[in-house]
Amino acid sequence: MSAQLGLGLAAVGRPAYITLGRDADLPADRSPAALEARAHELLDAAVGLGIGWVDTARSYGRAEQFLATWLPAAPGDVTVSSKWGYTYTAEDPGVDADEVKTHDLATFDRQWAESRALLGDRIDLYQVHSLTPDSPLWADDALLARLAEVRDAGTPLGFSTSGPRQADAVRRGVALEVGGAPLFSAVQSTWNLLETSVGPALTEAAAAGFRVLVKEGVANGRLTDRGLPADSPVRTAAAAAGVGPDAVALAAALARPWADVVLSGAATTAQLRSNADARGLAVDLGDWADDLAEDPADYWATRSALPWR
Repeated sequence: MSAQLGLGLAAVGRPAYITLGRDADLPADRSPAALEARAHELLDAAVGLGIGWVDTARSYGRAEQFLATWLPAAPGDVTVSSKWGYTYTAEDPGVDADEVKTHDLATFDRQWAESRALLGDRIDLYQVHSLTPDSPLWADDALLARLAEVRDAGTPLGFSTSGPRQADAVRRGVALEVGGAPLFSAVQSTWNLLETSVGPALTEAAAAGFRVLVKEGVANGRLTDRGLPADSPVRTAAAAAGVGPDAVALAAALARPWADVVLSGAATTAQLRSNADARGLAVDLGDWADDLAEDPADYWATRSALPWR
């Protein structure tokens, strides 16, 4: 069964984000009402394009809220995943960060209650946001027990990964058991033509029965017209196929045998339609794809340096 395209709401739930060119993607009015209207426009377009998976997070500004006000009129077959572990802090003048990560029991209990208050029983997957090998979660027995309670009550749990040690986090998360059963059943990782290092670990996760979600398939805009050099082979392949380079990048992710869902991070309906061209697109990557891959440390250093726009 081939992978499906999903829609991630990271780019439309908050006024600023790190995607290249995002300052031109959203209107000058970035009030909650304006962002909610854009989110609903994208969600409507996604349904029209046959995209049935929506991914959000507590730290995506008001994205969960925007999704909650759209869902009552949405088709019943929309699958919703969300995440906990980061707190959105950009609106707090006393915090010098847009989001703060905390993997502890108090944060989980608070954010699980917040997600449930907005989304109710529409949460089909609840994920730890950016689980890394050095997270305190691994040794927090009280937190693990609480997560197992949620798992046992019927909500599937997963985790997302970030950073140059994604593969280590994936393997540790797949092996983690609580109460004699795997704690997680899904993993969401960054994989794209520039950052392929987690691929072997995701192969193992899929073999273990995990659902695999791919995020940042266009590398926060670096694999689009806005970020690619004029002589990029991605542009050449896109021109030959009559699509945008973003579609080529996402098609590469959709073609991974371990992938179940590949998330679009579109901020406009035009971007979403262009992303959707990836479905069914056969691209011969040849040797040039291997040449694009960067050292993971370099890739993540570049990503960390992207400005919030």
